[in-house]
Amino acid sequence: MLRGELYLADDPELAADHARAQALLEEYNATPHSAHGERDRLLRALLGDVGEGVVVKPPFRCDYGRYIEIGARTFVNYDCVMLDVAPIRIGAACQIATRVQLLTAAHPIDPEPRRAGWEYGLPITVADNVWLGSGVIVCPGVTIGANTVVGAGAVVTRDLPADVVAVGVPARVQRRIGAEQHGQTRSAADA
Repeated sequence: MLRGELYLADDPELAADHARAQALLEEYNATPHSAHGERDRLLRALLGDVGEGVVVKPPFRCDYGRYIEIGARTFVNYDCVMLDVAPIRIGAACQIATRVQLLTAAHPIDPEPRRAGWEYGLPITVADNVWLGSGVIVCPGVTIGANTVVGAGAVVTRDLPADVVAVGVPARVQRRIGAEQHGQTRSAADA
């Protein structure tokens, strides 16, 4: 599964991994707002790697959890879905808005293997300091470069380079991000 090869989701080992993740998610999503320590503990038990200062607002959904890595100071807003049948790597200092979907799962185009229940997954990589607007969908196998901004509602079907703004369905690069944005100048350290 993790190599992007065809697999059957009802495999007993996968079913046990999925059940473990769902039990942790039920706890996580039921924690009160004030239970920051408990949320952090549950998130670290669920996910493969969690950097310092990561915030994931419930409700949150994933398949297995252990194949997700989130870098330090990344913020994930409400209703995020991460289908992690392949690795999902999110860099540091990212902003993931409400109802974003990171979907590594795919199915064969051929109807016979699809009917038999075969599926596969391709990894998703989101580099440092990326901002994904509300409702963005990132499809299997996509890499998004550092500092890139993806506008609300976009569907990212192909890789996006670093330092661009992309919008639309499918997402297309609209422009490069320059040295000055809305009256603010990036420092050399940000470049």
